[in-house]
Amino acid sequence: MSERWPGEPTKLDELDEVEEGEVEEEEELPASEEEEEEEEEEEEEPLLRSPGDQQHAEGELDIPDDINVIEGEPDGTRRGVAIVASRYNGEITNKLLASALEELAEAGVRREAITVMPVPGAFELPLAAMALAKTRRFACVVALGCVVRGETPHFEFIASEAASGLQLAALETGVPVAFGVLTVDVVEQAEARVTKGAEAVRTALEMADAFAQLRASASR
Repeated sequence: MSERWPGEPTKLDELDEVEEGEVEEEEELPASEEEEEEEEEEEEEPLLRSPGDQQHAEGELDIPDDINVIEGEPDGTRRGVAIVASRYNGEITNKLLASALEELAEAGVRREAITVMPVPGAFELPLAAMALAKTRRFACVVALGCVVRGETPHFEFIASEAASGLQLAALETGVPVAFGVLTVDVVEQAEARVTKGAEAVRTALEMADAFAQLRASASR
């Protein structure tokens, strides 16, 4: 005669219930793990930088007073300056040129001491900069242009060759060549950075002045 009441579960029934409960719990675990992985991925997603954010660290060099320093000033008095400008994306390059000319005027460079050489595009900037620097008529050269990213690798090739070529022109001739070429994703980013022309002028004049001081100190 059975010792259990009607409806009371047997040990086998209880075992079945336990196994079913474990299976249900095991089936639920992957879902929770997926949620945790998704949360981790969301936390690790990098924050995008807006176009207006600064991408450099502020600060000046702290040089001890008892160290000799040769530092140029963006002074254009009695200096000849050459500007090589790309006609491609002319709407932007015109604004870069206007910014550069305004900065040259503020630095004291006479209009007749400025030479502008237009070229077809950014790829031709290094060759023109090299030719201008080799004349030894100019204390510095400023290169202006704009390259906008497209749907092909053309952007990378042009931007890279323009940068390396302009650096080579400076290294080969010893004449400072300032990089005033915008490399942007969209035209709107270029519009916000047309003051790069003035920045390139200040860089070129400062380097030219530093080199003049260096030559003067070497001849003493």
